[in-house]
Amino acid sequence: MSDRRTYEGRELPRQDEELVDQGLQFDIGTLLGRRRVLTFLGASGVLGLTACAAGTDSSSPSTTSATTSSSTTSGGSASSASSGDLAEIPDETAGPYPGDGSNGPDVLAESGVVRQDIRSSFGSSTTTAEGIPMTLTLSLKDLAGGGTPFAGVAVYVWHCDREGRYSMYTKGAEDEHYLRGVQVADDSGRVSFTSIFPACYSGRWPHIHFEVYPDEASITDAGNAIATSQVALPKDACDAVYATSGYEDSVGNLGRLSLTSDNVFGDDGGTSQLADVTGDVTTGYEVTLTVGVDTTTEPTGGGMGGGMGGARRGPAGG
Repeated sequence: MSDRRTYEGRELPRQDEELVDQGLQFDIGTLLGRRRVLTFLGASGVLGLTACAAGTDSSSPSTTSATTSSSTTSGGSASSASSGDLAEIPDETAGPYPGDGSNGPDVLAESGVVRQDIRSSFGSSTTTAEGIPMTLTLSLKDLAGGGTPFAGVAVYVWHCDREGRYSMYTKGAEDEHYLRGVQVADDSGRVSFTSIFPACYSGRWPHIHFEVYPDEASITDAGNAIATSQVALPKDACDAVYATSGYEDSVGNLGRLSLTSDNVFGDDGGTSQLADVTGDVTTGYEVTLTVGVDTTTEPTGGGMGGGMGGARRGPAGG
């Protein structure tokens, strides 16, 4: 039986020397041999994974189909379920009546502004705005974070009342705080407000204002807003609401407007700001919108951006 020394099945050329001293040719041969093994193992792994994937696809097509259907249903549309398709919400004017301290009154400095039901005033007044019930739900997405839910951000919402007036500003509503409030987004990035369906005043398509802040503590300074935009309401819902008592002036105002002629939504017809609305005038309406916020871009919204509407009913660019 031979007692010649070997390494990995190969005879050492220098029997009296250590393994590390076998020479360049032996070292190269060892290295190439190892690479062949690794290459083979890598190819085998890829083939194995491919076979597993193929087996999964062929054996469960119904599972894939059901998952897609579920995502589409829960998100309202295929595009809303995919963060890759969600664009940043357009920056818009805050209008002449923001109530955030940037143009006169500052409701954000008031105790009680963080609330879910914004129909009533708070503080010295308890007046409740009348109108068709509406629940507004905004789903905030952090585009800089890959479209994940934007939990923890604070959202300030405000809009006009059934007569087209803005609390804190318009004559007859200067001492009110109704239809203004703040909510902090939950773990799913959602905020929800109980309110009433707003009017359509002269010169503006029916809309709801909102500002997004990094957190609740930052709402005391309007300059901290990371997004300022507006929600557009669809015409069919507006037509139904404005046919009810108390909204009479809105009928004529809406008849002279369109989304494409509006001085805020007109540039794209409100493509990414037009809310999904369900419900009726008896039970009320659910208004929902997914809002993409990108903190890597410089906010350009806010400011007054327009003059007054007719008879102090609302701003042309509000």
